Amino acid sequence: MQANQRVLGARRIVIKVGSSSITGGNEHNLDKIVDFAVELLGLGREVILVSSGAIATAAPLIGLTAKAEDLPTSQALASIGQARLMGRYERSLSRHDKIPGQLLLTVDNLTEEVTSSNALRALERLIEIGVLPIINENDSVATQEIRFGDNDQLAARVSILARADLLILLSDVDSLYTKPPTEPGATRIPLVKYGQDLSRIEVSGTSTGYGTGGALTKLAAAKTATGSKIPVLLTQTENVTKLSNSDCNHTYFEPAS
Repeated sequence: MQANQRVLGARRIVIKVGSSSITGGNEHNLDKIVDFAVELLGLGREVILVSSGAIATAAPLIGLTAKAEDLPTSQALASIGQARLMGRYERSLSRHDKIPGQLLLTVDNLTEEVTSSNALRALERLIEIGVLPIINENDSVATQEIRFGDNDQLAARVSILARADLLILLSDVDSLYTKPPTEPGATRIPLVKYGQDLSRIEVSGTSTGYGTGGALTKLAAAKTATGSKIPVLLTQTENVTKLSNSDCNHTYFEPAS
């Protein structure tokens, strides 16, 4: 099945984008993601965006070139960068006469019954009034011991909370491969059936200075989502221009039946 068929077959879609895809030399991708989200809204779909990028946005402002190792600095960067990041989304959405709604979540927000219900009500209301929900982990207050650690897992948990029909993981690579795609002999895996043994796949963590993702976290997120009957589509960020109208290289993770 083509990528656009998988996307347009879903009613409520969660899109996750990482830091490296929308910061630095890839800042132009943010407009593409917004255009894709607005296009889906115009087609009658419901969209939730999970976006990293706060720390990576703030670091150059104070002269940092690598991710801070100490928690207070990371928290300060998240505080500075989140405002900048939402400003970028607001400007981009204004081209379509749309506005964003920010939700910053912690592990507790999605594990405690009362707070998760509150988060869901906020999401539902934002969708109802035509606002694009943009979610990030609340890194300014999260602790090292109790946090998602990567927004792939956050996106999977949000997909479950919102009862999404599809989770799209946007990445630096276009698919899941049998080994890192830069290595000789790497083979693309277009389809992963639920429960399929992936133990022989060679995966790595993040290759960026600020991100905490990578193939490993995406596999874990896909396992979380598909286990709750939510299919996952993994593809390259640049492919958002094709996801609504054509096919592109991607990996589709089938959900539990």
